[in-house]
Amino acid sequence: MHTLLLTLLIIDSILLIAVILLQPGKSTGLSGALSGGAEQLFGKQKVRGIDLILHRITIVLAVLFFLLAIGLAYVNL
Repeated sequence: MHTLLLTLLIIDSILLIAVILLQPGKSTGLSGALSGGAEQLFGKQKVRGIDLILHRITIVLAVLFFLLAIGLAYVNL
């Protein structure tokens, strides 16, 4: 059981890193540096397409990562 959870955790970590690196930056260029987070806070930007898919996959993989880590800790007790 320990080996299975550890293997799944490693695979999940690699996938999570890959999905995070595939996501585009929120502030691109000099305009993003000057405006800071004001565009995100006050602008009504709707995420669509591949950005939405990558965002949802990141959430699922992160939740799975935490569940596997807790499960692995529980098995080691």
